[in-house]
Amino acid sequence: MKSIVIFVLLWTAVAGSRETHSLHYIYTALSRDLGLPGIHKFTAMGMLDNRMIDYFDSKTKQKVPKQTWMKAQLDPEYWVKGTQSRLSKQQWFEVNINILKDRMRQNDSDLHVLQWMVGCEGEMQEDGTMKFHRGMDRYNYDGTDFLSFDNFHSVWVALVKAAEETKRKWDNDTVLNNYTKSYVENECMQWLNKFWSYGMNQLKTASPPEVYLLSRDTNVESNIRLTCLATGFSFQDIIMWIKRDGRKLYREDGLQTLGVRPNEDNTFQRRDSVEILRKDKSKYTCEVIHEASSVYVMKEWENSGSGSGGSIIGAAVGGLLVLVLVAVVLVV
Repeated sequence: MKSIVIFVLLWTAVAGSRETHSLHYIYTALSRDLGLPGIHKFTAMGMLDNRMIDYFDSKTKQKVPKQTWMKAQLDPEYWVKGTQSRLSKQQWFEVNINILKDRMRQNDSDLHVLQWMVGCEGEMQEDGTMKFHRGMDRYNYDGTDFLSFDNFHSVWVALVKAAEETKRKWDNDTVLNNYTKSYVENECMQWLNKFWSYGMNQLKTASPPEVYLLSRDTNVESNIRLTCLATGFSFQDIIMWIKRDGRKLYREDGLQTLGVRPNEDNTFQRRDSVEILRKDKSKYTCEVIHEASSVYVMKEWENSGSGSGGSIIGAAVGGLLVLVLVAVVLVV
């Protein structure tokens, strides 16, 4: 009963909040080509509400739609211009990653990663349009936040000492600052409203998660591993709790999680697990809350004392090896 009350309170808080939507573009450049399948020297992707809508990489050299409604609603000229823009940005990244390497006196033999995330978030209004809520324009280098734009004050914020030289140069470029502020507050919002209206029916229909409880043997004969797997959901915001006798488990209790990972069909999965003694008679449950599809699931493991389900886990994760490598690179 206690867990149900907590869920109701949480759901009330979520339901009472403003509906928001986001449009972000993520650019990732590597200092050298790794020669690995699915890992490219330069990639760019558009994300509407954390769902990929377009994609470009340095191998295909073409901006392509990743949603059927993007292809149907936008004319061929949009994709031609988008490809030209991505090619230009690829050259910009190649130049600037070399500048940063020289500035930091880094070795060419090491791999370096420069990323840029830019976009906006809007609040849904009563008339069905969205009003600017906040913007984002930030850079990340080798897994560390490097530089970000404060659109309220129209200044760049150096997040590490190595970014101070770039901050001084860009702060003196009035044209750049005005354009950056205008883009996140106006142009980005125009595209957000347009894309949302194009894909509204599809975006509003969120696929719910399928939840599986698995158990398997471990390297220690006296232990078993309990795993909760939620997969097939289309919006990646999800809450998952593994509980022992109603108490949430954390990392200090041995809880392990890989977080939310992409599936190959544009849906997501999350997998949390904990290793316990085989003779443990406590009540273990998994609770999953997926706001977008209005789903709440609570399941309980049977204390069978036998390891099973390893093959199910393998089938769910097997197709993600390349995508996990990409996720390692996409540290933003």
